[in-house]
Amino acid sequence: QVQLVESGGGLVQPGGSLRLSCAASGSIFSGNIMGWYRQAPGKQRELVASFSSGGSKNYAVSVKGRFTISRDNAENTVYLQMNSLKLDDTAVYYCNLISRYGITYWGKGTLVTVSS
Repeated sequence: QVQLVESGGGLVQPGGSLRLSCAASGSIFSGNIMGWYRQAPGKQRELVASFSSGGSKNYAVSVKGRFTISRDNAENTVYLQMNSLKLDDTAVYYCNLISRYGITYWGKGTLVTVSS
């Protein structure tokens, strides 16, 4: 079993920044895929950024150049640095992990509200 706990969400003005954290615990092995998704009200959950099993980074077009995903392997933590936030970035952000065995885990989410 894997547990994912997100933190760092909150209220921010347009143009501001936030840093999300996702701490993973449990049966974590190498070869997993970790990333961030988001779901805005009335919309489907979408990929924001992720690490592949090989370590390459992938970003949604809408956040490329503004968001940066990073991780601390020693702490089993993945981060999402979000800069130049826009109103459209308002959503619940979820941490996601796909194990080397193909099992998908989700955190409970953290709310990011961009508003003036």
